[in-house]
Amino acid sequence: MSEWKVTASHRSRAAAIYVRQSTMVQVERNRESTARQYDLVSRAHELGWPRSAVTVIDEDLGLSGASAAGRSGFAQLAAQVGMGQVGIVLALEVSRLARNNALFRYRNKAFCSAYGFMPRGAAPPWPGR
Repeated sequence: MSEWKVTASHRSRAAAIYVRQSTMVQVERNRESTARQYDLVSRAHELGWPRSAVTVIDEDLGLSGASAAGRSGFAQLAAQVGMGQVGIVLALEVSRLARNNALFRYRNKAFCSAYGFMPRGAAPPWPGR
């Protein structure tokens, strides 16, 4: 994300860092990935969020993104975005949010509607709608 895309309106709300890996084995063996995800806090600072406005949501470490079931962190993130409390969501890649295409399309549409944009290069989730 380029700095010029981040507005005062975004910065007036929280920055959410979503950290997830699919299995506990990945959490234990792929520590670099987890560290890189936590490092997104520094990216939020670079984009203008003070430390007090950055929330790390990591309750879903070791849980698959194939379903939203049992992912309390994802539910928390979706609720905060839906209520307009979050100005930016940072994750290493969108597969951290969801691996299931239907769930991703639904949540992506909801997230993008909340922010008023569609990620660069992304097609609308449902063509013709």
